[in-house]
Amino acid sequence: MAIIRTDEWLEKDWRRPEVLCERLEAYFPGGKPRGIYRELLTFGIYRPSANIGNEVRRLIEKGVWEKAEELFRKYRAKWKGPDIPIFIFPSAKKTGFLRKSAPQKSGVSYPDKLFLFLPDFEDNKELEALFVHEYHHTCRINAIGKDVRENTLLESMVMEGLAEYAVKHECGEQYQADWCSLYSEKELNQFYKILLQNNLNIKKSDKEHDRLLFGGNGIPRLLGYCYGYFLVKNYYKSHGFSVENSFQIKETSFFL
Repeated sequence: MAIIRTDEWLEKDWRRPEVLCERLEAYFPGGKPRGIYRELLTFGIYRPSANIGNEVRRLIEKGVWEKAEELFRKYRAKWKGPDIPIFIFPSAKKTGFLRKSAPQKSGVSYPDKLFLFLPDFEDNKELEALFVHEYHHTCRINAIGKDVRENTLLESMVMEGLAEYAVKHECGEQYQADWCSLYSEKELNQFYKILLQNNLNIKKSDKEHDRLLFGGNGIPRLLGYCYGYFLVKNYYKSHGFSVENSFQIKETSFFL
């Protein structure tokens, strides 16, 4: 499947995102355009505004879709990953949190598809870092082979940590997310005892799962992400592992 040419969709219909989402119905069984758009909004897809047309043109001029196709071929071969459709759209403003130098980038991964939400950018490595993070998620989801709705908080935290370990390995530490160093080890250990220790096995369907993973409402910002990377970093120091092996390491191993 690889990169879907959403640039052609956007040239015609960037002002009407729900029309764009009509083309996504086949990829969301039972989904309707408005519901699909609402779901993607929570992960950082754009809202129409006066400058979006210019952003679309700049992304097209920079060959973003072609560059993403090259990245997909590279990492699918390297990681023996799944052949999935990948969709690129402009990003919302001030919503992403994955990258240090480009905070507007974000994305969302599913077992059978992947979305990248991009602003105008200068450094191609930022595109690669975002792709690596999101495609790592899809590879791990497929390697584990269980319904993501059954994921525990521990698995969700480990998944985020492993994706950023992959970014460090493939792109360099300077392209990692700022949340990898957001809290000190002392702070993380305190947060673990107070907030995480008794909640590691709560399922994704539990509202506390996302509250602890993303933070907010009295929970430190991106707590689950930060603690997940802390676990992965410490495990790597003791055991070492390749990105290719990281897709199947059990989440409970990170506490051994």
